[in-house]
Amino acid sequence: MIVSKGVSFLKIIQWSWIHIIWLLLFSSGIASLYFFNILKITIPWLPISVIGTAVAFFVGFKNNQAYDRMWEARKIWGGLINDSRTWGMQIDGYITNTFNKDISLEEIKEIKKRLIHRHIAWLYIHRKQLLIPTSWEHINQSGIVAKKARGYQKKFGVGLVEDDVEGIKLSELVSLEELDRLGKTKNIATQMINEQSQELTKLREKGIIDDFRHVELMQVLSNFYHLQGKNERIKKFPLPRQYANTSRYFVGIFLLLLPFSMIPELMAIGEVGFWISIPITALVGWVYVMMELVGDYTENPFQGMANDIPMLSLCRTAEIDLREILNESNLPDPIKAKKNILM
Repeated sequence: MIVSKGVSFLKIIQWSWIHIIWLLLFSSGIASLYFFNILKITIPWLPISVIGTAVAFFVGFKNNQAYDRMWEARKIWGGLINDSRTWGMQIDGYITNTFNKDISLEEIKEIKKRLIHRHIAWLYIHRKQLLIPTSWEHINQSGIVAKKARGYQKKFGVGLVEDDVEGIKLSELVSLEELDRLGKTKNIATQMINEQSQELTKLREKGIIDDFRHVELMQVLSNFYHLQGKNERIKKFPLPRQYANTSRYFVGIFLLLLPFSMIPELMAIGEVGFWISIPITALVGWVYVMMELVGDYTENPFQGMANDIPMLSLCRTAEIDLREILNESNLPDPIKAKKNILM
């Protein structure tokens, strides 16, 4: 997530320089053909403007849907943080020796620690699973697209928090036996919530919690499943390809036709028209390219780039809150933004 007040124009140029170059080269080539009278065909401006308007509406629709996916993901993670605090509060308040005096306070403390630490581990594991790239994400494409995506991830994405991630030791939160056993499952996060459920059942059997408290705690676990499923839906169901790809084709068609109308129009004003036709045509094309790219890089909020939901930061926020509920003093530091990007 970009946390600066705005994105500087220089950053935008650095992100899109390759498109600026090919647009300038393409416009220069067409302008030269007109200048030397090699090309004399001129497309009237009216059909080009109609196509441009239609493309703008279509790309705008795609961008709205991409933003909705990102904002929904942020709301889901907000729910995860809120329910995590609820889980910590209920574990701290419900797990007592009120109903079973044979359980020592030390045992109660250990049970609370185990349930809360397992939940912290679940948050980090859920984040890690969401970052596994799908077939339609940029990093799994071919050629320069994948190369650029890897570069973005390294310089302006998950690469910024590699040291923070390496510092997370799941073995300090969950036993090695449990990690090894759950690590063999297809969806570790799902089975970890089920592990919490099984432990609550054992606590009910021992009389540590009553039926009401058991039901309340199980409801919070159900909420975690609900929110996890929502995140997985966004991750595993892309923006429909008929919208994502068609908009790219439409932008390409518009950019292909644009010089054959704009350049002759500008060249009609005189010699200076030749020189201004190239940058103006490239500028108009660049605007459409940027509209397409913004939507393209926004539709996947879990792909490890700068526009991602700051999952690691949110996980750390929940971890600090939960550890404070346990009265732990050795708290980890909050995740800080680097290069104005919070991951």
